[in-house]
Amino acid sequence: MRTEMSFDSIDLAPSPDRFHRDVLTGLSRPQKMIDSKFLYDRRGSELFELICDVPEYYPTRTECSILRSFGAEIGEALKGRCLLIEPGSGSPTKLRLLRPHLEIAAYVPIEISAAMLRLSTQQLQAMDPELRVLPICADFTQPIQLPELHDVRPSRRVIFFPGSTIGNFHPPDAVRLLTHFGNLVGPGGGLLIGVDRRKPREHFLRAYDDEAGVTAAFNLNLLQRLNREVGADFKPQTFSHQVIYNDALARVEMHLRSEITQVVRVCGTPFSFQEGETIHTECSYKYAPGDFVALAAKAGFILNHSWTDSEKLFSVYYLCQGDGGSRDRSSQMTVF
Repeated sequence: MRTEMSFDSIDLAPSPDRFHRDVLTGLSRPQKMIDSKFLYDRRGSELFELICDVPEYYPTRTECSILRSFGAEIGEALKGRCLLIEPGSGSPTKLRLLRPHLEIAAYVPIEISAAMLRLSTQQLQAMDPELRVLPICADFTQPIQLPELHDVRPSRRVIFFPGSTIGNFHPPDAVRLLTHFGNLVGPGGGLLIGVDRRKPREHFLRAYDDEAGVTAAFNLNLLQRLNREVGADFKPQTFSHQVIYNDALARVEMHLRSEITQVVRVCGTPFSFQEGETIHTECSYKYAPGDFVALAAKAGFILNHSWTDSEKLFSVYYLCQGDGGSRDRSSQMTVF
């Protein structure tokens, strides 16, 4: 069921039928899996916002520190009035850090969760009534027609993609997504993107399995969503949250591990689980700077500028499409 919104928006949200098909296909694989985008129903989105505040989860805290310290430099790199597009927008926290430094003709948040999109848009309208917000409820990996701006002509389109969300895509899929972004912004358009860096596994295991159990609740919430929306009969208490760091692939993996041998029905289809068998729910690839720049180059993006923290835990890159130019400047900050 689609949710009505109280503001002007474009609704391209995936249909329930597609959700059902994707779940059945993923659970039929030798390594059972469900796409990480389905973690973000209303409750999942709320839990992810809580994850961003737990002490062990460094990416949000570090990225926000970079945006706060280098906001003026970022604004200078982007130049002029831009149409700012944020796929997977979630909470507007990071946008608010950049807002004083950017000239924004209009802001286009794209969010798969209608409830989260409504909440964040209402927050922005209340806090920044001068900002023109054109929300789209959609899966940002699919083709999207951006709204027409008849009364303003931005100097360029820029995609803002913070949070190291690019790490949730296998490298070939990441290249396809960045190519999709390049098509959206066009020649001379830009991409401002946050990327988590490679580091010892202990950092990742703590960050993705916090002591308070918020990330575990986020992962297990997927089973509740499946029970509610696709007629499954998962018993969440018989599954546990599992985190693995795959050093060979430089990625964190989240799984839901069956603690018993059992049969679960989804849309009437039975799926057998052996004790210890898992559903793979999320990957988070980590990139050395040179590796990420090379990945983005495959999609036609050229490095313009990069920023990092003093511990080199996280990077923010500004890349340009086509004739956007390459300056390859880098800045480093101290994190307090």
